[in-house]
Amino acid sequence: MPVGKERARQMNAVVLAFVGDAVYTLYVRRELALGCGEKTGALNKRASERVSAHGQSLALEAILPRLTGEEEEIYRRGRNAKKPTKSKNASVGEYVRSTGFEALIGYLYLTGQEARIAELFFAPQEGAQDE
Repeated sequence: MPVGKERARQMNAVVLAFVGDAVYTLYVRRELALGCGEKTGALNKRASERVSAHGQSLALEAILPRLTGEEEEIYRRGRNAKKPTKSKNASVGEYVRSTGFEALIGYLYLTGQEARIAELFFAPQEGAQDE
């Protein structure tokens, strides 16, 4: 059951990122599982690349111009939040951007905006080229 936007805004940004990390991982795994016939080892490798700080930082760059003012605010809160850990495999810039990215997803999920998550991160973009 969704929570109100005001309650979600009052949550610690790192807690929003904690939720967003799980949600994004699940969405990526679902998309990969339904989209190809690869074995689990290959699926896990592809998922890990996308949910890494580097992968999330790249995904963020693609959606930044389409964020609403409210979404930008949540992203910035997550990006600027004091984190209890450091990344072992990403630059500081990638790590802080990925935390903002995860906070945004956590906020959207908790407020019941799953259609917006799908629109931002999983819908084909105009002008996108096939790999």
